[in-house]
Amino acid sequence: MSTSNRPIILLPALVVAQFAGTSLWFAGNAILPDIQVAWSLPEGALGWVTSAVQLGFITGTLLSAIFTLADRVSAPRLFFAASVMGALMNIGPLLTEGLWPLLAFRFLTGVALAGIYPVGMKLAASWYREGLGSALGWLVGALVLGTASPHLVRALGDGLLEWQAVLGIVSALALSGGALVLMVVGEGTMTSRSSAGFNPRALGALARVPRFRAAALGYFGHMWELYAFWAFVPAILASYAARQHVELPVSWAAFAVIASGALGCIIGGRVALGVGSARVAAMQVLASGALALTAPLWSMLPTPLFLLVLLVWGVFVVGDSPQFSTLNALTAPRELVGSGLTIVTSIGFGVTIASIELISQLARNFDILWLLPVMAVGPVVSLIAMRTLVADDPSRARSSDRAASRASD
Repeated sequence: MSTSNRPIILLPALVVAQFAGTSLWFAGNAILPDIQVAWSLPEGALGWVTSAVQLGFITGTLLSAIFTLADRVSAPRLFFAASVMGALMNIGPLLTEGLWPLLAFRFLTGVALAGIYPVGMKLAASWYREGLGSALGWLVGALVLGTASPHLVRALGDGLLEWQAVLGIVSALALSGGALVLMVVGEGTMTSRSSAGFNPRALGALARVPRFRAAALGYFGHMWELYAFWAFVPAILASYAARQHVELPVSWAAFAVIASGALGCIIGGRVALGVGSARVAAMQVLASGALALTAPLWSMLPTPLFLLVLLVWGVFVVGDSPQFSTLNALTAPRELVGSGLTIVTSIGFGVTIASIELISQLARNFDILWLLPVMAVGPVVSLIAMRTLVADDPSRARSSDRAASRASD
């Protein structure tokens, strides 16, 4: 669709709505220190709470794809319905207490997020042909800010807001995002219905495509690191403060570190227009992997330098995410794009559960700061898998085709 036919408010509305909806993601993590004391939750509760959301998201994406909800329900209405469900499940812990009810409500919140994050991407794709990579950079940036926002709410209300109020504010934010999409963002005209459904036989066909296999493995390595890093940022800060005998505003710092990733997404999207998605993804994976691998060394730095390095890690750890989405879409066979993205997303979030649970279990016996190199396993896998894509970048080939077409016109 041409820019002249696209409402100027469209992208800002999508960005705000994506930010508001995805604020549900880490709401449980932000309040966990409070309810861990109030409810006498076990030490490993952080990993379980995070994994419950991830497992819910995997379940939701698969159910949505199997029943082709995106084809049966308009995307704005689906986004709104998911926002309502997520807001209600998010405040579920206000009604009861205990670890198992908490995990159940976080699981159902993850199911609802499957109707927010991917559907927001689908809405962007239905409106944008030219500049989709840049638009996705903004949307993933909004996801990053949304993920960080519960830590901001908790920081702003430190000493003023109880954990119950934090949940209420996040739920209200999610409802407002759903309403914004329903009232402002319509469904675009470029949705490809033929590739939206899930094909259970697609896995074998996709695995036989070398470039798709490389892009998928690169994405899996990225996901191994990303959500483990996000989940344990407060624990990393608390461990450093205890080791160095300093006071840190953990909620403020956690918000800043996670939110800094929005810069990586937006700037990376712009750079990819010139050098290609594979190169941008590889550079960011290399940087974040190096920081993970050397974490025991830089965790001994003075506080200002430690926080600076952690902020830089926050930029790189997620900045490659829009580029991996682009590579997965470009390397999948045209008739299997929908199934390919569904399969890759589901497996990728399954990988996050494995890394979160592994580090969570190890953290019972070891300082979290000494476990951060475990996160570097993912970037190493990504870099090995992506060698062929860096040499023959499908996003640059697509850009060259468009340039040649414009020249011939």
